[in-house]
Amino acid sequence: MEALSIETHSNVAVVQAASVLFDPGATIVKAADFARDAASRGAKIVLFPEAFIGGYPKGMDFGARVGTRTDEGREQFRCYYDGAIDVPGPHCSQLGSIAKSNGIYLVIGVIERDGGTLYCTVLFFTPDGALLAKHRKLMPTVAEKLIWGFGDGSTLPVLDTPHGKLGAVICWENYMPLLRTAMYAKGIQLYCAPTVDDRERWTATMRHIALEGRCFVLAACQYNELIAGGSAIIDPAGNILAGPARGSETILTAKLDLADIKRTKWEFDVTGHYSRPDIFSLLVNENPMPSVQFLSDDLSEPRP
Repeated sequence: MEALSIETHSNVAVVQAASVLFDPGATIVKAADFARDAASRGAKIVLFPEAFIGGYPKGMDFGARVGTRTDEGREQFRCYYDGAIDVPGPHCSQLGSIAKSNGIYLVIGVIERDGGTLYCTVLFFTPDGALLAKHRKLMPTVAEKLIWGFGDGSTLPVLDTPHGKLGAVICWENYMPLLRTAMYAKGIQLYCAPTVDDRERWTATMRHIALEGRCFVLAACQYNELIAGGSAIIDPAGNILAGPARGSETILTAKLDLADIKRTKWEFDVTGHYSRPDIFSLLVNENPMPSVQFLSDDLSEPRP
């Protein structure tokens, strides 16, 4: 297999914007405009926030209290379900077309439906429009458990690209130290953190991860009347290259030098020379964990 040619310097963009809740079609039109703008600025990787396609229903309770549900809440979930997308599916094809028409790696948060369950998912598209991989959020936070299922270890990709090793960790997954460790061990260089956490202290979390993982962190937050933004781009030394942006929809861009990762790992390599495998170890189960499995037994073939 031919070795992947790596660009030493790459332009990236983080989009801070509001989705159109329950309306994936309208949100994809909006995503196309932002992606076009980012590509016109030279971006080769463009990151959108968590739950951008499908929306993040901040403030909604879906009629749920301990021991009780309501018909109104069920109808809210029905609307949310109908506003989610299939992966793969027609909306995925449209997102792939956005990546292809702009020649970018597109990383975007979506609400994915699979059977009767919704997942908070990040999709990765290549510049030729292919769906390269996805990551399902492992652990929905607090009331998110009412509406989202749990991902498993089969969708924890770190992807080789000409611009560096690319992966994503969603919102409060970033507070899971073992998940971060797994991503560091995979050699992540472009650490995408799509979120809706708009608190000022989120920037401190992103800077910590950049320092801990010696990676570039791209943090994309939604912005609307309920979510204030806070997107940023941070280098492996914890320096803020762009942002944090608050108070408006915007695009942040930065030119990254992958050699900065080597320079900073000389001091600290969390899963390398700064680890102690004689004391600490981590086992990651990357097998799909379906709730139902069917084992076929073809009786026409003799058993061994």
